[in-house]
Amino acid sequence: MPTPPPHLWSRRDWLHRCGGGAGLIGLAGLLQDERLLAAGAPDPLAPRPPRDRARAKSVIWLFMNGGPSQVDTWDHKPELTRRDGQELPGFDKNTGFFTGNVGPLMKSPFDWARHGQSGSWVSDLFPNLARHVDKMAFVHSCHTESNNHSPALFMMNTGMTRMGFPCVGSWATYGLGSSSRDLPAFVVMSDPLERGLPKGHALNWGAGFLPGVFQGTHLRPKGEPIDNLRRPGEVDAADQRGQLDLLGRLNAHHLSKNPDDTALAARIESFELAYRMQSAAPEALAVEAEPESVRRLYGLDQTHCGPVARQCLTARRLVERGVRFVQIYSGGMDNERSWDGHENIVKNHRGFAAETDQPIAGLLADLEQRGLLDSTLVVWGGEFGRLPIVQKGGTGRDHNPHAFTFWFAGGGIKPGVHHGATDEVGFKAVTDRVSVHDLHATILHLLGMDHERLTFRYSGRDFRLTDVSGEVIRPILA
Repeated sequence: MPTPPPHLWSRRDWLHRCGGGAGLIGLAGLLQDERLLAAGAPDPLAPRPPRDRARAKSVIWLFMNGGPSQVDTWDHKPELTRRDGQELPGFDKNTGFFTGNVGPLMKSPFDWARHGQSGSWVSDLFPNLARHVDKMAFVHSCHTESNNHSPALFMMNTGMTRMGFPCVGSWATYGLGSSSRDLPAFVVMSDPLERGLPKGHALNWGAGFLPGVFQGTHLRPKGEPIDNLRRPGEVDAADQRGQLDLLGRLNAHHLSKNPDDTALAARIESFELAYRMQSAAPEALAVEAEPESVRRLYGLDQTHCGPVARQCLTARRLVERGVRFVQIYSGGMDNERSWDGHENIVKNHRGFAAETDQPIAGLLADLEQRGLLDSTLVVWGGEFGRLPIVQKGGTGRDHNPHAFTFWFAGGGIKPGVHHGATDEVGFKAVTDRVSVHDLHATILHLLGMDHERLTFRYSGRDFRLTDVSGEVIRPILA
């Protein structure tokens, strides 16, 4: 079939001939930053000052996917040891996910010790992070609405147990824009050991009903991190620039006739950003450029934690270059391939803690020594906790939505404090209970945004990340 002339090319033809895909082409096309803005194109990622005093400029969220056990990590319960093997009175068998496999209370199989001037209890899962407890604020009284991974992941990421809503990173970039002109405002890194994406996949970092430019940019753990970062060999720089300039003029002309088309404006900015990323992203992701001492600090030279170390070091390089929100997932899709220790809590948690302990400790140390910790909020936690009872037929623990621990560091956080408490065996949050909306309200507050005023009108209603509730956790603020 003969090739049609350029004036009859379809959108698919344009994308193919301009270098292979919307990721590369369009972006570039919109090299025309100044020209488009002069034509009246709004820039949805333009940096915007926070309404309130911001303590943090960026966030690194370390998501322990699968549900780490609070009573085996940061929430020390001597009474659980004393009552090992006893029944938990009044326990509702529907609390966990496997309702027919309910056993008695099981003590933590890990050794515990106090660390730092704060005297914080930490299990021996985290020998490196234990040295940083005086930087952390622990919230022991978290609770959520679901005992199932997918809705609990959606809840933790978007504030709703249903799919289709914007995630925290999207709300943050919607409210503040981007500090970097050449890199995405919101970057996501999934489990690096080929264990898959978290349940719910990309919906966990989607923009929902917000413009698509605010969704997270996923960096692949293997191979090329982003599609079309390199120009195809058969297209030289001059050809690509000419093709993209033409696309830019066409888009600017269309936008001038439709100035209120925010979706078009968002697409144009995505195109522009993708072009700029062709040069900026490879440099930002080149952790090999770091001195050997820094790579060793993170554990990049260690087989068991090297992949996560690369992600944590990448996160520091990204926030250093103005990226607003970075989320790193430890753990993939299936139960034992994440922090989901149903069968054997020792094997499961020892494995994932070994992968993450030194890299995250290295991240905290590196941020501090570079003067970045004060402006970077670091968040650690999962989608729920685990029950203090044993799951019958093994030595693991089932899901627990009633209690789990988060910790925060940097970015306006009061160091070395503990907020809230669970009951004597760690089953339920009982003192100063903290909801997921409270966690979200606190993150937005530290970024300088009022969670009640950050809204987006959709289907006739003003939506917000925290829905109709949420309180800032003020006792953990500096």
